[in-house]
Amino acid sequence: MTAATHSTLFPQVPDTADAVLDGLDPEQREVATALHGPVCVLAGAGTGKTRAITHRIAYGVRAGILQPSSVLAVTFTNRAAGEMRGRLRQLGAGGVQARTFHSAALRQLQYFWPKAVGGSLPRLVDRKIQLVADAAAACRIRLDRGELRDVTGEIEWSKVTQTIPADYFAAAARAGREAPRDPAEIAQIYSAYEDLKRDRGVIDFEDVLLLTVAVLQDRHDIAEQVRSQYQHFVVDEYQDVSPLQQRLLELWLGERDSLCVVGDASQTIYSFTGATPDHLLDFRTRHPGATVVKLVRDYRSSPQVVHLANGLLSQARGRAADHRLELISQRPAGAEPVYAEHTDEPAEAEGAARRIRDLVASGVPAGEIAILFRTNSQSEIYEQALADAGVPYQLRGAERFFDRPEVRKAGAALRAAARFGGNDSLLDDVVDLPSQVRAVLSGEGWTSKPPAGSGAVRERWESLAALVNLAQDFATAKPGATLGDLVAELDERASAQHAPTVQGVTLASLHSAKGLEWDVVFLVGVAEGMMPITYAKTDEQIEEERRLLYVGVTRAREHLFVSWALSRSPGGRAGRRPSRFLDGLRPGSVATAGRGGGGASGGIVRGAGSSGVTAVRRTGRTPARCRVCGRTLTDAGEMKLMRCEGCPSDMDEGLYERLREWRAVQAQRSGQPAFCVFTDKTLMAIAETTPDDEGELARIPGVGVRKLNRFGADVLAICAGGEVEGDGEGD
Repeated sequence: MTAATHSTLFPQVPDTADAVLDGLDPEQREVATALHGPVCVLAGAGTGKTRAITHRIAYGVRAGILQPSSVLAVTFTNRAAGEMRGRLRQLGAGGVQARTFHSAALRQLQYFWPKAVGGSLPRLVDRKIQLVADAAAACRIRLDRGELRDVTGEIEWSKVTQTIPADYFAAAARAGREAPRDPAEIAQIYSAYEDLKRDRGVIDFEDVLLLTVAVLQDRHDIAEQVRSQYQHFVVDEYQDVSPLQQRLLELWLGERDSLCVVGDASQTIYSFTGATPDHLLDFRTRHPGATVVKLVRDYRSSPQVVHLANGLLSQARGRAADHRLELISQRPAGAEPVYAEHTDEPAEAEGAARRIRDLVASGVPAGEIAILFRTNSQSEIYEQALADAGVPYQLRGAERFFDRPEVRKAGAALRAAARFGGNDSLLDDVVDLPSQVRAVLSGEGWTSKPPAGSGAVRERWESLAALVNLAQDFATAKPGATLGDLVAELDERASAQHAPTVQGVTLASLHSAKGLEWDVVFLVGVAEGMMPITYAKTDEQIEEERRLLYVGVTRAREHLFVSWALSRSPGGRAGRRPSRFLDGLRPGSVATAGRGGGGASGGIVRGAGSSGVTAVRRTGRTPARCRVCGRTLTDAGEMKLMRCEGCPSDMDEGLYERLREWRAVQAQRSGQPAFCVFTDKTLMAIAETTPDDEGELARIPGVGVRKLNRFGADVLAICAGGEVEGDGEGD
């Protein structure tokens, strides 16, 4: 759900350039009318930054100051670019290019490659992970699935920071990155990966930017041709640009300063990919005469949600925190955020599903509700809980709406009906546009009532229902519109990737929720170890985790639910605690000592109708049931894990690897196979439960009294993060 869908779906195009400015607040109007020289917009969450910059472009075009074809608006996702094109079209500024960095660069590269290099552009690979696997194999280095993913991420980071294989070790050390393997091995794999690409005649997404930069640097004639085409640049989410993207932007600009950047350092959440807010924070240093406008009027969230968001940032530290924006809500007072503590993660998921079921029953559209979590592995338990509660849902990050097979088929059916409807018996007894659409789509699987349950059938129905709802809105906004008019509208939306709303609770990671908003947001798993995530060690990494939670909080318009679980599974040790980021903000807590100034102003946020946390207790669980989904376990390996093999795990992978290394030493000393010390499943169970004492360790299947006496002290020391001394051969 975006801000665009909360306004009029089909507004009238403004009559004049001045009419484009109607409805803007003073700061937004300042942005819209600052059309010359460098402009920096510091825009807090929910302050209407997209509205400000689209009205800026539209005002410039409608006033005759900007030529549509000379403007390039750049953002970071296809969805954001599509929304921007849709808004510009509604403001009468069609023809403006709104693209991602990669899309704009690829378009230029395809056009200029024959002239700059000759021949056709090499094939672009969609996913590089198989190439990385082949490169590792060529280097005789074995990577498991997690290591393969992490090494791929290191290669991507190296390329966007313009680091060559030979410089990887030094660059990673300077950046404080924790390499997933020996840095020399990563550099070796990276080098082999580049060789493989050349041998196979393919390029990856980072190459698109690198090659475009190379062409513009080496061929001044091509650079001038690009600059003569694009003379005015707007960059959204500027806090997320990488050094490579910044270099490309500089080459597009040349010596000119016709640039408008928009961003918020407090929403920098992609540092692991090479993004840095430094370009935003240093903008005035590079452009001393820049116009700087701060947007702090929050039109999205209630004062209660904004109060919590400001409180989170008031405790932040670091350079981004020094430039934080204090939001001021423009909405009426709403409900206080609600905090809920649960005994275990399944209870937390079931509690959220029950609340959502009640909200939907009370009239809240399912599409206006979201569940946001830190890692994608948390999704499955919430999918199951919603399905059990009979609540429809959709996964954020699924394929784009207009690319779905059922949507393509429905579009073809509507197009055919628009052309040959007079011969279609389905349309004999219907007159108005919505009825025509319902009649046509009934042949594609749409019904007036949704199918029971979840899965592919329900997802297809939700897609068709979105088209039916869009037809109703279109007919209301444009009385007398025909089926042909609707088909034309769908074609324009498909071109702009301006999708209608699918009605279903959104399940999304905090990273993928950036730029979206809902009436009701459930922030789940807000506990130490997950928020901040276990592997966030440095001050910079911890602060990025805080900003990630801030992004989650500011997705909510009216209602915010924050929850955590004391243990991962039913019957597990209740050793977890709420996230440190909530200290001083949630009921009954005090601010963490040593935090930055202003933390006390965040105050205490109490849950609606509660003076404390809400505990939900679970009973009746047995050790022979999966601690995630509740299924009865029969497989011995699954019983050791106390969960199904396919159920999500948030195992501490670092702890697991340390246990494996320790096991290998013990096996070598005893002259036995490694599994005679502990099986992989038992080590996984230990790494998932991280026992604190012998009693907790003994409850893990596969340990037993003999192994507890022999290895218990070592295992507990490793779980506590200590060094193991001696040979672990105690009686």
